[in-house]
Amino acid sequence: MKSITDRAEVAIDFPEKAYMGAFGRESSFDVTVEPDEVLLRIVRPGEARREIAVHLHYYLLADVLKELAQGLTKNDGLDENHFRALFDGAEALVQSLKGNASRRSPTTDLHGSR
Repeated sequence: MKSITDRAEVAIDFPEKAYMGAFGRESSFDVTVEPDEVLLRIVRPGEARREIAVHLHYYLLADVLKELAQGLTKNDGLDENHFRALFDGAEALVQSLKGNASRRSPTTDLHGSR
């Protein structure tokens, strides 16, 4: 597991109850890449231990990334540190996808429809 460098907040709202939790620098996370989804786990240790697990299938993750991109285009208010962290993360993702694409068949359509 890796340490969280910032903070995450989670809220789940059901008809009869709501659950909320915060995960700060004392917490950790891991990401598991599966054939059809990504699993994100965040754990807060200690007496008030909390753990969340979010399974995101790739089409949903792709849609979330596109919405994030559109939101960032409309909002130029990112400070340099947040900008750099997002840029480095996105660049790592792109490089990984390019490496994965180069191992595929030359006929693979990288912009294919779902």
